[in-house]
Amino acid sequence: MIASILWLQETQLRLGEGQSLNLGEIWVAGGFMMWPLGAALAFGVLIILWKLVDLGLKGSKNKAVLRDADELISVGSLDDALALCNESGAPAAAVLQAGLSRYEEGTDRATQAIENAGAIQVAGLEKGLVWLATLSNVAPLLGFLGTVIGMIQAFQAIEIAGEVEATLVAGGIKVALITTATGLTIAIPINIFHNYFVTKIDRLVIDMEESAQRLIDALHEREAHQAAG
Repeated sequence: MIASILWLQETQLRLGEGQSLNLGEIWVAGGFMMWPLGAALAFGVLIILWKLVDLGLKGSKNKAVLRDADELISVGSLDDALALCNESGAPAAAVLQAGLSRYEEGTDRATQAIENAGAIQVAGLEKGLVWLATLSNVAPLLGFLGTVIGMIQAFQAIEIAGEVEATLVAGGIKVALITTATGLTIAIPINIFHNYFVTKIDRLVIDMEESAQRLIDALHEREAHQAAG
């Protein structure tokens, strides 16, 4: 924490030739609206780090279990594929396990089980994204609220003084500009990460759907052989 404060004090924002403003001064100049903006930034960073780790682990587990399960399913070793899925904690394993555990009850029951399990797993993958979407929308609004507050302060200073001077309104306008810039600075990267996570989840879901479809095709083929026999 001490190191972070020192870093803020030493970090300079270049405004123009011979002008600079460190982040500590920006925080103070932004007024009390910097606190909710700071909270939004901290919460957003925590969610982003969590989703990076969570989706990274689930993605690697998915690839491994889908590769092995598809090989077993392709040769008709459904019981071995079920045992493999039971041992894995990957989302794809839960989807395949739901179908494999009911393949003896018929393809229709297995398909329904796969669809239900898939919906649950997709919801789990998307957990936390609603907070990122909310933060990407709320952060600019908080910044705009700070803008309104800053302009009110500027006009209040004019009203009290009874005349318009640059030094009277500069403080309020400064607050307005700083909070707006801060809100946008927070919202832009959060929105980028939100879209990145949505894209990554879509890829994971497509992989699971393709594997589930191969399982359903294998079950149909198995039923056809049993009917012919």
